[in-house]
Amino acid sequence: MARRLEGLDKCGRSVYIVVMAETLGTFEQAVLVVTLRLGKGAYGRAILREMGVTLGREVAAGAVYATLDRLAAKSYVTSRLGEGTAERGGRARRYFRVTAAGVRALNEAKTVLETLWQTVSWPVGGQA
Repeated sequence: MARRLEGLDKCGRSVYIVVMAETLGTFEQAVLVVTLRLGKGAYGRAILREMGVTLGREVAAGAVYATLDRLAAKSYVTSRLGEGTAERGGRARRYFRVTAAGVRALNEAKTVLETLWQTVSWPVGGQA
């Protein structure tokens, strides 16, 4: 969550600095949720297929794999190689698991969005 730091500027006025945790993008959130939902069956192509079903549109494999790499760099997912299978020509599948840090990031992103939406009257109207 955000932290607020208080201090004084050079003129003695109060200054508030808000330090925000890194916010997950919508696609990152979707990849994490799908990976959680698939559990032990969360390997690359299964995540890709489920993303298409969940989002109701075609999803590029490169987008999913790049996002998994980015989430791994943030320590939000880990991966391991499974056993090679005959149907895959002996190649192993890479299985992904959401870490505790990934779950915390998802929970934080959900809380931030819920808090944000509470500030808007529903249904949303706009001025053209």
